[in-house]
Amino acid sequence: MGFYDFIDEKICPLAGDIMHENFGLDTANLRELSKDIDIMVNIAATTNFSERYDVAFDANVLGAKHVCAFARKCMKLKMLLHVSTAYVAGEQEGLIPEKPFLIGETLKEGTHLDIESELNLIRETRRELKANCSSEKAERRTMKELGLKRARQFGWPNTYVFTKAMGEMLLGHLRGELPVVILRPSIITSILKEPLPGWMEGIRTIDAVVIGYAKQTLPFFLVDLSLIMDVIPGDMVVNAMMVAMAAHSEERAQTIYHVTSSLRNPAPYAILADTGHRYFYDNPPRTGRNGEPARLNKMRFFSTVARLSLYMAVRYRLPLEMLRLVNIALCGVFSRRYDDLSRKYRFIVQLIELYTPYSLFKGWYVRVKME
Repeated sequence: MGFYDFIDEKICPLAGDIMHENFGLDTANLRELSKDIDIMVNIAATTNFSERYDVAFDANVLGAKHVCAFARKCMKLKMLLHVSTAYVAGEQEGLIPEKPFLIGETLKEGTHLDIESELNLIRETRRELKANCSSEKAERRTMKELGLKRARQFGWPNTYVFTKAMGEMLLGHLRGELPVVILRPSIITSILKEPLPGWMEGIRTIDAVVIGYAKQTLPFFLVDLSLIMDVIPGDMVVNAMMVAMAAHSEERAQTIYHVTSSLRNPAPYAILADTGHRYFYDNPPRTGRNGEPARLNKMRFFSTVARLSLYMAVRYRLPLEMLRLVNIALCGVFSRRYDDLSRKYRFIVQLIELYTPYSLFKGWYVRVKME
């Protein structure tokens, strides 16, 4: 039997959507699944740090709710495994324990989170946007800004980790006697060993910084090189998932695992900076004209927001403002050039804002249970 025959015999894919109750599946499929499933794994999510609030809420909050509701209908279910993120801890410092979120809990003292109210806020905002005949671009911008605003109001740095935390809350609140294991990996990187060392799919999280350096579109970054870079290879996360399934089947409890490296195998950001520069020096990316190897300059690092802000103002913001004034005086001769440079400047600012909670993160994830 060949590999594809083996996989075809073992796997039966069904197209569904966790944003909808019962995943949008028909009654016959639901009935069959509820009879046969013994372990349920939920890794569906949107991981965009600045996702639209409505999209992130549907996927990461309501998605978790719908998965839990269906899991409770499964007659032979031994456990539900839910993959979250270690960064639901927000920007806490020091040792961070493997503890669940209580419903309504926040990271900012004096605040209380009502998930139902958040859903109503999203619906009301969308109604107002449609009533005002807002453009698709304006609607997208408004919903993104709303997500970041609500996240920061309750102590989370971005929409992604905020909605993942709410998803965890709902799982803990709605599970009843359902056995639930929540895995919280840190920054997932390329494969360590299987199926192919170094393999990764897509460009996410820390990969965007590496690619930005390789293309020389990101000449500097905000990071304290002495801080710990908590990364974990993708295959190690999968291994942890399989071990958790074997260890917790049929337990009537909720268990939290940190799948992280900050205490077990700490590596400072300086290692990434040094090895990245050495690698691209020995293997220069072919990003020059006609595909010739490009010579890369060393990336410049700033350990505080104040230093970076001063550098960006002098190096980029002031020249941009001068170009804008010259462009006005010359009736828009440099409009295309100004727009291009402004777009690149905004991209760098946005990237740094999104990654600051991680590049200046001063926490260490306790992983007693995983040991």
